[in-house]
Amino acid sequence: MRALLALEDGRIFEGVSFGAAGECTGEVVFNTGMTGYQEVLTDPSYKGQIVAMTYPLIGNYGINTEDSESRSLWLEGFVVRELSTIVSNWRSETDLDSYLKKHNVMGIKGIDTRALTKHIRTAGAMKAVMSTIDHNQVSLLQKAKEAPDLVGRDLVIEVTCTSSYEMPRQNGPRVLVLDFGVKYSILNQLFQAGCDVYVVPANTSIDEILKFKPDGVLLSNGPGDPAAVGYAVQTIRALLDIGTIPVFGICLGQQLLGLAMGGKTFKLKFGHHGSNQPVKDLATGRIEITVQNHGFCVDVDSLDKNKVEMTHINLNDHTLEGLKHKKLPVFSVQFHPEAGPGPHDARHLFGHFVDMTKKYQTVNV
Repeated sequence: MRALLALEDGRIFEGVSFGAAGECTGEVVFNTGMTGYQEVLTDPSYKGQIVAMTYPLIGNYGINTEDSESRSLWLEGFVVRELSTIVSNWRSETDLDSYLKKHNVMGIKGIDTRALTKHIRTAGAMKAVMSTIDHNQVSLLQKAKEAPDLVGRDLVIEVTCTSSYEMPRQNGPRVLVLDFGVKYSILNQLFQAGCDVYVVPANTSIDEILKFKPDGVLLSNGPGDPAAVGYAVQTIRALLDIGTIPVFGICLGQQLLGLAMGGKTFKLKFGHHGSNQPVKDLATGRIEITVQNHGFCVDVDSLDKNKVEMTHINLNDHTLEGLKHKKLPVFSVQFHPEAGPGPHDARHLFGHFVDMTKKYQTVNV
């Protein structure tokens, strides 16, 4: 079935539909990972976006239950150069085409993803529409222009859990996770580190959080514009005012933490999406290859340097990748240390967080 991808600046790509038929809109971004398409599909941080994979062959190892990063698929559409007709992996339970159909997600194959990626790198991420039912380019261009913008839009409330839940208890540090769109890999890393993990909705109040008597709070990843999630910023600010509960922010969690500490965020030209982003640890000089998925960033110059210290920097564009408070037990990173999938260079950060919770356990009794 013929399908079109129309960008708001007038660029049109024609391909063949797979997955669900119909029409969808979203911001077009590209992911540079060579593997991990199932984790991309199930990452809540992609809510509101149409994702193009730069690796040319996608779907060759199929889909399996274990590799899902959340309870559903969140992206608006999926773009590939070539969809593999052969699934070859002993863990596979179904193929990519059937998986997208089951979850009503549109896919388009056969387009020049290299040309699309180069265009986004030059012009920036932009709104777009994918359609199998409307092939009128004038109509599609208008739909792309009228599609909802990510800036100023709260997408967290659309992906967060609706009620609190917990993982099996291990009599370890009590870690409360504010779910802005958390990936299962993050929860699994905390569990493997021996934590008792409690997950609560993004709009949970500070009073409700304190009822859990947490030894630490993790601010999860999530989609969209951090400035639109004001309720979370207020809650985080209240946590910082307490001053004795360790806080660890990941991705959107760092952006919200930056806002809570008085900083500002800005939108990147085309974002960081992939499993091969080089980051420098400024304390050790060590270079870590990291997994990333974000379109916004904290403006390091907007932070009070008497209180906040930059800990990591992106070597591609020199944007902020990590920070810590100079007096409080608070730190964060813009990348994904759980690395699901990807390099494991930064997983040690979970150990650092757990050690911090143990150190402050007696303080918070």
